[in-house]
Amino acid sequence: MMRKKVIAAGHICLDITPVFPDMEAAHLEDVLSPGKLIQMKEADVHTGGSVANTGLAMKILGADVTLMGKIGNDAFGEMILNILKQYDADSGMLISDTLSTSYTVVIAVPGIDRIFLHNPGANSAFQTSDVPEEALEGVSLFHFGYPPLMKTMYENDGAELVKLMRRIKAAGIATSLDMASVDAASEAGRADWEKILNQVLPHVDFFVPSVEELCFMLDRKRFEEWRQRAGGGDITEFLNVETDIRPLAEKCMRFGAKILLIKCGAPGIYSRTASKEAIQQIGGNMALNPEEWAEKEGFESSYVPEKLVSGTGAGDTSIAAFLTAALEGCSLEESLHLAAATGASCVASYDALSGLKTFDELREKIRQGWQKVNAR
Repeated sequence: MMRKKVIAAGHICLDITPVFPDMEAAHLEDVLSPGKLIQMKEADVHTGGSVANTGLAMKILGADVTLMGKIGNDAFGEMILNILKQYDADSGMLISDTLSTSYTVVIAVPGIDRIFLHNPGANSAFQTSDVPEEALEGVSLFHFGYPPLMKTMYENDGAELVKLMRRIKAAGIATSLDMASVDAASEAGRADWEKILNQVLPHVDFFVPSVEELCFMLDRKRFEEWRQRAGGGDITEFLNVETDIRPLAEKCMRFGAKILLIKCGAPGIYSRTASKEAIQQIGGNMALNPEEWAEKEGFESSYVPEKLVSGTGAGDTSIAAFLTAALEGCSLEESLHLAAATGASCVASYDALSGLKTFDELREKIRQGWQKVNAR
């Protein structure tokens, strides 16, 4: 059977993760404080961002994926290309002679949520015209990730993002959109995200944000309340589906999302789907069975990981598994199982890809009774 073609476009960067010695801390200041020397292990250097994390994960899981991100003609850009070449995935990349390659320093202290020091670089100049018409031929799914880290995609109330997704949708291709954390003090933090989502979601089939990202964008007051309740801890650990997550989902569905996945960190994934008519209108020869996909809602609890090393890329690879399963004709239920299982596999390594397992391996582990975290 011929594999369906996918484009994974949007944000790409080089992730540099200094590896801390074996330890666990309750508070960041217990480890990082002015004037303190910390003896570190080697630095872990990998590609990051939605294009690399989700795109390469889909390729490893068996999808026919073209990666499409913008990098600079510099040392970091060369490092990214060398990594992508190992997966035969460099041919669709866009190289700028005037812009620098994006990078992120990931501070992943064991026991504490990650901190990202990020330079958006060439991602800030990505635009609709960077996606050539000929590249869309025969494509079933177009996945776009991290517009909050791409200036052209959020300025002017997201006009370029809307233009891009409308163009792809009009070509008869299924569309998928992932978001990213927003720095409240940045230009992106001042964008009207509710207006942007209201305009773009009618052109989006799969909307797959994290719960923190979504709440920041749609209900800033509630988001601040969550942060206060968390007291510096992980917001997702205390969220309630009925009172915290469902109101955000309701708004997304009203805006026009067809299949909504809200990543809720270690606890799991919330899902919500639209009517049979809406599911049948999803393009790209996805052929989703409306009986299995339409008018569903639920919370898929995470599987217990073998070990917990870093959450870097876990959300992206979960989405990669979900989209790949959907492309292969799996039901919504099995797609969610495989997404949760892939996320649990990912956190066992520092990068997004090393811990990935095949669907057959995951199915067997699930069949043998892979334990889940406390169900919601």
